[in-house]
Amino acid sequence: MAKYKLEYIWLDGKKPIPELRGKTTIKEFDNPPSLADLPHWGFDGSSTMQAEGHKSDCILKPVAHYPDASRKSGYIVLSEVMHPDGTPHPTNMRATAPDDPELWFGFEQEYFLYKDGRPLGFPETGFPAPQGPYYCGVGCKYMGSLARQIVDEHLDLCLAAGINHEGINAEVAKGQWEFQIFGKGSHRAADDLWVARYLMARLCEKYEVDLQLHCKPIRGDWNGSGMHTNFSTKQLREVGGKEYFEALMEAFENNIEGHIDVYGPDNHLRLTGLHETQAIDKFSYGLSDRGASIRLPVNFIKNGYRGYLEDRRPNSEADPYQIVARIWKTIQTVAMAVAA
Repeated sequence: MAKYKLEYIWLDGKKPIPELRGKTTIKEFDNPPSLADLPHWGFDGSSTMQAEGHKSDCILKPVAHYPDASRKSGYIVLSEVMHPDGTPHPTNMRATAPDDPELWFGFEQEYFLYKDGRPLGFPETGFPAPQGPYYCGVGCKYMGSLARQIVDEHLDLCLAAGINHEGINAEVAKGQWEFQIFGKGSHRAADDLWVARYLMARLCEKYEVDLQLHCKPIRGDWNGSGMHTNFSTKQLREVGGKEYFEALMEAFENNIEGHIDVYGPDNHLRLTGLHETQAIDKFSYGLSDRGASIRLPVNFIKNGYRGYLEDRRPNSEADPYQIVARIWKTIQTVAMAVAA
């Protein structure tokens, strides 16, 4: 039998957005373990804002596992938090997101890399040259050297883990980057995104750099960070049609507050109507319009209102499980109306 390092990771009880926790156990297996081989584990919930000290045991239920290329014989074990009786803990947002195989998601995770309290490449005082040349930029004067090294290493870790990673690019502000995750089914993309965040945060430890997910860490004339959420229903992909699309947009407009509530904290700092955003209290959609709440890809109408849509309102710090659950809920109101 061989020994394997299993890094169980989970989401804690921090509000309004949970943070990642992780700890390692060593187990022996005849072969590389499958998900079914991985046991439930426990932790002290009183230290993670998930229990009181007099009744502190919480349970970790493995829901997905990923090869960990940074460790010999290592796996990352993504886990849901459960009560000892087997019911989902109130902080377990994954349990609130139905795993609908026909609802596909793609997340565009923007973030900043910080060192010494400022984005990589920012001078000790003041600001660098205005944004513009940094988006998909090339060259040390725009990108520096450390940031690209980190994002490329992160990409390799994600691919080795089997994460459905779609690509990377430098973003509009200096020190700002993006990676994209796609998944078929409500859980796949959200699971992969949390693990990708974990891999980036852990990688940054090696370089003594911080992963900054706040949606507007630099005030002023600098783009904030979003997590644009692309989604597609079976109806959108295979049938389309203007009537279904307009019913979908009406449902989103009727639920502005419900969506904003789970689209990440401090979003009022980012959704101002400037810097490629719509105002937080307004709803709009437009063809190829990055200033709209929902952007229609350039060929969406030409293709008979078929394909996918991009909700540009979720921010970089938002919990993808809560986004998935909210979008699924809104889509269901349209599905029920069509069925009626």
